[in-house]
Parts: sequence; C-alpha cells; structure tokens
Amino acid sequence: MKEAFEISFKLNVTAEIVYEHWLSSKGHAAMTGGTALCSDKIDEAFSAWNGYISGTNLKLIKPSYIKQSWRTTEFDELDEDSVIELKLSNNANGCLLLLKHYHIPQGQTQYEQGWKDHYLQPMQQYFMNYKQ
Repeated sequence: MKEAFEISFKLNVTAEIVYEHWLSSKGHAAMTGGTALCSDKIDEAFSAWNGYISGTNLKLIKPSYIKQSWRTTEFDELDEDSVIELKLSNNANGCLLLLKHYHIPQGQTQYEQGWKDHYLQPMQQYFMNYKQ
C-alpha cells in the first residue's frame, strides 16, 4: 500500500505570494534555502533542494491550487512519481496552506517530517520578515 499524509500550516503572507514563490526558482530557493529550478507552466518540470526533488506541474489554479508530480533521489527507478497538492486560502492573518502528499512508495514515511523540517519551518521564518 502506498503512503500518504496531509499537513497544514499558516503563513503571514497572502496566498498569491506563496503561490508565486512556490513556482519561481528564485522565490522557492529563498523560502526553503535549497537551490530550485521552477516553472509556472503546466506540464513543465521543476527541481528543488539542489536536485533532491523533481517533478512536473500537473495543474495550476492561480493563486489557490498547485498539483505536481513529485519524487526524490530516494525513489527507486521503478517507483511511480508521488503527487502533491497544495491548497492555498487567504484568511485574516495571511494564508493557510494545506498540503496533501500521496502515492508515496510503501515504507518511505520520512517525507512528512521532511516537509515540516525543510519547508514549513524555513517558509515560516522567511515570510516572518517578508515585506509585501
């Protein structure tokens, strides 16, 4: 059986800013601390965290939804890509980001903590000081 999880977190900027940063090489690298090559076009490839993560943009609805195929260098060659979905919604204090990550190869449960350590915490820190 494939692995899956869902996490959410709040950021003190708008959904539009998170959306733009996620799909921008410079913005993604700034908010996570790892080199990224991103695109804001459907069916175009991306990579993040110095090539550790790669995938393709599957569906984009600006500024509220991003769906990407996703894999790391830890996936076996025969493993299918997993999928991430980000739902972004504005609230009184900024943005709520809901991340769903599913179709992960069985036994690779480390990614939930990885999202928290390498995305949640750096993004919250980066956007804390972000000037809109």
